[in-house]
Amino acid sequence: MLRALADAGVRTVGQLAEPFAISLAAASKHIKALESAGLIRREVRGRTHLCRLEPGPLATANEWLRLYERFWTDRLDVLDRLLREDDARQATIAPPTPPLPTPATPKPPKTRKGDKP
Repeated sequence: MLRALADAGVRTVGQLAEPFAISLAAASKHIKALESAGLIRREVRGRTHLCRLEPGPLATANEWLRLYERFWTDRLDVLDRLLREDDARQATIAPPTPPLPTPATPKPPKTRKGDKP
């Protein structure tokens, strides 16, 4: 719904509900939750409810997420470097050894009726 509002600017509750398999009542509840979160603004014109995106809270959330994106990108870059160094170190210590074959388990001989053990 937020993406639809970002693309179109203004949508009715019916237009926002249309792409989803939900009732208008369910869509209205969802829109009320978005409105309570400050993510959208609703304007009532007669029986029509027009919804608009409120970009302020999303911009704040985006800034916060960018901070953590930089943090995790830095951490993952360090992890990648350490793993590459470890792989290089392991390659110089000894070549990888192929796995040993699993010994076959011998099958017991077949016995016939009347054979003595």
